[in-house]
Amino acid sequence: MEHATTGVAILELSITGAILFSIFLARGGKEFFLRKIAAFSVIDDAIGRAVEMGRPILFSAGLSGLGVTFFQALAILSYVVRRAAEYGVRVIVPLFASDVYPLTEEVCKEAYRAAGRLEEYNPSDVFFLSNDQFAYASGVVGIMHRERTATHFFLGDFAAESLILAEEGHSVGAVQIAGTPSTLQLPFFVAACDYTLIGEEYYAASAYVSREPILVGSIKGQDLGKIILLLLSLSGVIGMTLGGKMAIIFQNLFR
Repeated sequence: MEHATTGVAILELSITGAILFSIFLARGGKEFFLRKIAAFSVIDDAIGRAVEMGRPILFSAGLSGLGVTFFQALAILSYVVRRAAEYGVRVIVPLFASDVYPLTEEVCKEAYRAAGRLEEYNPSDVFFLSNDQFAYASGVVGIMHRERTATHFFLGDFAAESLILAEEGHSVGAVQIAGTPSTLQLPFFVAACDYTLIGEEYYAASAYVSREPILVGSIKGQDLGKIILLLLSLSGVIGMTLGGKMAIIFQNLFR
């Protein structure tokens, strides 16, 4: 905001206002519609497959440390663990970063409590594996083969190890759902996983599964912000095309 022009400042305030207004409505009880995405709707089916096979689920947040990407993954992990706990299925969570361990453990424990199965919670299913990229990948692959996992969730920050994990997961016959903000790794997940969250779908996933009013309101607010930007862009194009006073107004507003 310090170096923004008047037009940009008004635009930023408008988008921020739209997000805050949507959150306010959501917290007030308004139900917002969220479009169904294939990778969301199959989460329960993927958990159900592990139940039928009597095998555990593997959840990897990749190389995520404390940050937005990790918290998005954590919201989905909470949902997966709660649903799995209701059916008595283990969720194995190997971690790359030691500093996220206490938070991850607490989220899993709380999910078991929410499912009414706290006595079945096994702390050893959440553990720090390695903070070396390929040592972590090797460890996760080993877990797939030893535990014969039925369902894999790869959600978080991934780099060169993404294809190793996805290909090995495919070779053991697991159903795989993946998502990452890294556009460089998405093609590998698309090629080797059954369902992939693409682009902003990754950030919408936590709102979809948790239905938390703040998250849902934030998603709707961002949609409103995009509409504002679209309308403004169209107005700018029309104004600059017609020329005259409209063109001067837009030039001065965003100079």
